[in-house]
Amino acid sequence: MAKKSKKYLEAAKLVDRQKAYDPAEAIELVKKTATAKFDESVEVAVRLGVDPKKADQQVRGAVVLPHGTGKTQRVLVFAKGEKAKEAEAAGADFVGDTDYINKIQQGWFDFDVIVATPDMMAEVGKLGRVLGPKGLMPNPKTGTVTFEVEKAVKDIKAGKVEYRVDRDSNVHVPIGKVSFDNEKLAENLATIVETLLKVKPAAAKGTYIKNVAISSTMGPGIKVNPSNFALKR
Repeated sequence: MAKKSKKYLEAAKLVDRQKAYDPAEAIELVKKTATAKFDESVEVAVRLGVDPKKADQQVRGAVVLPHGTGKTQRVLVFAKGEKAKEAEAAGADFVGDTDYINKIQQGWFDFDVIVATPDMMAEVGKLGRVLGPKGLMPNPKTGTVTFEVEKAVKDIKAGKVEYRVDRDSNVHVPIGKVSFDNEKLAENLATIVETLLKVKPAAAKGTYIKNVAISSTMGPGIKVNPSNFALKR
C-alpha cells in the first residue's frame, strides 16, 4: 500500500470519515484539504446500485457541465470533405482521416477526445486495440460518433464530460478545479448526479445512488449526503 504524505495526513484530519456532508460543506472542505502547489482538479465518485456485468444495467453517456472542467480539451476529428471543414470551423484541434490514423498507429496521442463521422468508423475501428484501453474510442452513446461534428466539437470545448460505470459499479467524473467558485462546483456536481439519476437503468433494483464522494487530485475523499439530491425520482 502506498505511503501517504505528511500533507495528505494533515488534510485528512480535517475530514470526519463517518460523516456525509452537505454539498456546500463538502466543497468548502475539499478546498481546505487541497494543499498542492498547483490548481488541483476536483472529482466526484458515485457508487451505483447496478451490476455492470449485466448489459441492461450499463450506465454510460456524456453531459455538458454548466461551468466546464477548467481543462481545455484537445479534440481530434476524423472526417472528410465538408464535415472536415465544419470541424475546423468549430475549433477542432486536429482534423483528418488516414493521415491521423497512421500517426496514432505510430504512437501519437497528443489529444484528449476523438470525434468521428459514422462513415469513418470502419477505418477508425482499426485503432480499437490502442484506443480502447485508453478510453479514447469514439462511441455513439457519448455523442462522439456523429455527423453533427460542429455540435460535438463545441460541446466538448464547452465542458462536455463522459461518464461510465466501471467494474466496481463506480462512476468517476471531473467537476472542475479547486480555484472554481463554490457555486460553480456545486452546480457541476448537481449536474452529474442529476444526470446519473435520469439514466437509471430500469433493471436496477434497490438503492441506486449508494455513495457520493468528492476529492481534489491530492486530497482525501469527502462523503456527500446523497439525500441532498433528488433520489426519489
